Amino acid sequence: MPKGWTRREMLGVVLGAPLLAGCQGQPPAAKCEGEIVGPNYVLGHRVRDGAAVVPPADHWRRASVVIVGGGVAGLSAAWRLERAGFHDYVLLELEKAPGGTSRSGQSARVAFPWGAHYLPAPLKENGPLIELLDEMNVLEGRDADGQPVVAEQFLCRDPQERIFYRGRWYEGLYLHAGASAADLAELQAFNAEIAKWVAWRDGKGRRAFALPVSAGSDDVEVTELDQLSMAQWLDRKAFTSPRLRWLVDYACRDDYGLRAEQTSAWAGLFYFASRVAKPGGEARPLMTWPEGNGRLVRHLYEAVKDRVQLGTAVVELIPRREQDADRVDVVTLSADGAAWGWHAEQVIFAAPQFVAPHVIRPFRSERPKHVAAFEYGSWLVANLTRTSDVPDRGCPVAWDNVLYDSLGLGYVSATFQRGFDYGPAQWTYFFPFCDEHPKAARQKLLTLDWAACAELVLGDLQRAHPAIRTEVDRLDVMRWGHAMIRPRPGFIWGPERRAAQQPYRGIHFANTDLSGIALFEEAFYHGQRAAGEVLAAQGWKTILTPSSFAPHR
Repeated sequence: MPKGWTRREMLGVVLGAPLLAGCQGQPPAAKCEGEIVGPNYVLGHRVRDGAAVVPPADHWRRASVVIVGGGVAGLSAAWRLERAGFHDYVLLELEKAPGGTSRSGQSARVAFPWGAHYLPAPLKENGPLIELLDEMNVLEGRDADGQPVVAEQFLCRDPQERIFYRGRWYEGLYLHAGASAADLAELQAFNAEIAKWVAWRDGKGRRAFALPVSAGSDDVEVTELDQLSMAQWLDRKAFTSPRLRWLVDYACRDDYGLRAEQTSAWAGLFYFASRVAKPGGEARPLMTWPEGNGRLVRHLYEAVKDRVQLGTAVVELIPRREQDADRVDVVTLSADGAAWGWHAEQVIFAAPQFVAPHVIRPFRSERPKHVAAFEYGSWLVANLTRTSDVPDRGCPVAWDNVLYDSLGLGYVSATFQRGFDYGPAQWTYFFPFCDEHPKAARQKLLTLDWAACAELVLGDLQRAHPAIRTEVDRLDVMRWGHAMIRPRPGFIWGPERRAAQQPYRGIHFANTDLSGIALFEEAFYHGQRAAGEVLAAQGWKTILTPSSFAPHR
């Protein structure tokens, strides 16, 4: 913090006065305990800065496959290898806990998410993901259309969402209260546009928007949407209702960390259309747990943990040739400073794309051109323990609680999902930095100490909860400097994303970056795909369908 500045003055400069409008006359900082938790920037920055690490001769081991990164993509790749009966691999993860932005935490009362916190029920075409959910005993059959049915205890409770506007809460995300006839007519017209895209099929029978993205159409009628921003698409359709445009902007901030004018129209329409089975239907129901997608992470990790090394930074990948075949040497650094190495036949690189030029030795001297196109958003996530319970005006507490006039996204309630409607609560608050330049956003985020972060969170929430500063006894903060890929116009269907998917000298890439959409479904798909590539190279014949994981030599 600049010398002589108050926290509120700094936040006013960093984030803008509107966020702090509700703070006037309030205590200047949180009167509660808390801290800034992970990720491990110290070890991570040693990787970024090209730490010179040479393992001793007796610190080298061998593995057919090394997986770099223990987020959802890396864990999914390991899960696929295990399902195929292939066990000669190791997974190396920088952090002390697996999961990446899907990790979770634990308070005295309940588990809670540190990032991704729900998963829509998949459509019937997504066989591998359905198999995972069947393995977790989350599904209880199929409906008349063949769509998987989620057991009720894993569905998001009602009311699912509410929105705070002018002193009271209203159910749902669209602000119906006070909407004019013109507002409602535009909402109906927008829904009709979405229904049109849900019904659309190309000459090969593919949907315009599908999960995973690779299952969707590459027809020019669809891909040309990527040349527009979502705001431009709304302009072309003459959608001017402030309520509709707020809803669309919120959707872009919620899933992508971008405003509507920054988001590809393809990505904006994908948000609304990809999870709807048929025109006019509802989006697929949401599955969630108190710990969010940490529940999915835990299942994947339990299946592969014997071959996982946490707290291990991969500092260098060195491709080489051995007996006319590509091989990769993997150099690592543990938290205690010990250097180790792996002689691998192949590597699954499940870390984000921005890490690749710092780790893959040939990329350091000749940086691939496509890497510069990958932009990442910065997010602040806070977990609050609320000790008292004060009734709210209007709609009672919901799982997802959104403030209409806010730069933040509101909060989800882990205790609500556990069925604790009254008494102490555990809330997870989300704030995306939607700056035009990602580097500037990261610098803003990392400028904020714990007290400034607490001021940001409580100053925003007290709009809806005036006594919040006296009701919270703990507030912990996670600062995600590279939280998720940003689908800017031109990126989804640009050449850079396709170039990044190509294997390089024994290194196979797997992360949500390669889809341009940071979703569990995409991380899971790319982990599965990359594992299939290395299995094929190892001579294991498997096909990516739910019934064909059994290997054949």
